[in-house]
Amino acid sequence: MISNQERVDSGHGYLPQTIPGRSPNQELLPLTAKVNSRDCLEIGGCDVTTLVERFGSPLYVLDEVTLRTACKQYREAFARYYPGVALPIYASKAWSCLAVCSIIASEGFGFDVVSGGELYTTLQAGVKGDLIYCHGNNKSAAELELAIAHGCKIIVDNWLELEMLTKLADELSSKPIPIMLRLTPGIECHTHEYIRTGHLDSKFGFDPDGIKEVFAFVLRQANLDCIGLHAHIGSQIFEEQPHEDLAGVMVEWMKQAVDCGLKMRELNLGGGLGIRYTEADDPPSIDEWVKTVSTATIEACNRLGMSLPKLIVEPGRSLIGSACVTAYTVGFRKVVPGIRTYISVDGGMSDNPRPITYQSVYGAAIANRMSAPMVERVTVAGKHCESGDIVIKNALLPETEQGDILVVMATGAYNYSMASNYNRISRPAAILVHEGEANLIIQRETYQDLIRQDCLPTRLTPKLC
Repeated sequence: MISNQERVDSGHGYLPQTIPGRSPNQELLPLTAKVNSRDCLEIGGCDVTTLVERFGSPLYVLDEVTLRTACKQYREAFARYYPGVALPIYASKAWSCLAVCSIIASEGFGFDVVSGGELYTTLQAGVKGDLIYCHGNNKSAAELELAIAHGCKIIVDNWLELEMLTKLADELSSKPIPIMLRLTPGIECHTHEYIRTGHLDSKFGFDPDGIKEVFAFVLRQANLDCIGLHAHIGSQIFEEQPHEDLAGVMVEWMKQAVDCGLKMRELNLGGGLGIRYTEADDPPSIDEWVKTVSTATIEACNRLGMSLPKLIVEPGRSLIGSACVTAYTVGFRKVVPGIRTYISVDGGMSDNPRPITYQSVYGAAIANRMSAPMVERVTVAGKHCESGDIVIKNALLPETEQGDILVVMATGAYNYSMASNYNRISRPAAILVHEGEANLIIQRETYQDLIRQDCLPTRLTPKLC
């Protein structure tokens, strides 16, 4: 990829190029992205400007090839580096909908769900219960009952849940319920404080200081089958050392569990591999990450005389983040002399809350004039009634005009899944593109959808003219 400065000096616009052998998580645009003869951005064989004309904007555009390629790279890397059984499972909180779940299931993945809604969606996509791992730090009885009814594996987070499961197992299941125990390993990584989950000061997981008491309790429960341990240290991580450390720590705890009499056979090391959001980002490839995790697990098992467990990892962002872009239409332009130029788009924090929540940074391009010179720094503002609704600060772009199609890159993870109706703005449509075909996978919400769940007491019923 050429740098921002090189773009200006050369007089060229954003010319996407992919490098053979690189992972999708290392690319800014989907693997099928190219500039067509109209000087427009094309993804999956579809002109993005034409897609906006057909489906409206804002619009999530998901490339099937990129998503499937990421899945394939995880599978093939584990086949290369891990001689035992390995199962990558999709962290569906990144983007849970029927089409996404169906594609990933067809690639041989299991699923990580964190709510009854994600579990229901995954089941409706045809995923079998024994391939679903249920997370959450405050699962309700109803969510646990749904998981038990479908034979899902349950990642137990705390004492209350453990006690609830013991009771529910007696009432609902004729055979032991498969569970894993989530631990907080105390491993720090350099990422936003809100997405660090492995350090000791976290709402997730059992404290390792009391883990022997947990092992002893579980061992006494004939209706629970404790199959393994789980930990997750965070998200959008570029470092490899924390994952090496995690594997070593978790295998040591597995050894303690086995010594206590538990029949541990699965080890879930979470996910966290980052993606490239900007030119400056340089995440490891999927292959490098899998090699690191696999090698560290093998070495720890050899050191402690442990058999290789079934190794589970939970990629989410690195599967789907770079497979999607969001297309907006440019509207009002405001120049504050000597300070800043704003361009407004027809979306913002309701379809992508990550900038205002995590101070996340994105790249952008003008999809209808891809070779236009990158001549100005602008701040891309959303349309919501919040001064903090900024999509990108100081984006380097061509001089924009009303009606331009602005594409924000790498919006597949935690964009639709965290979208809201703030300001009563309808959530966008999402389409899947593949070999020149575009299919709607999520319909655009209507105003009627916005009031569908509203209720009015009879005495407040409006008298319409």
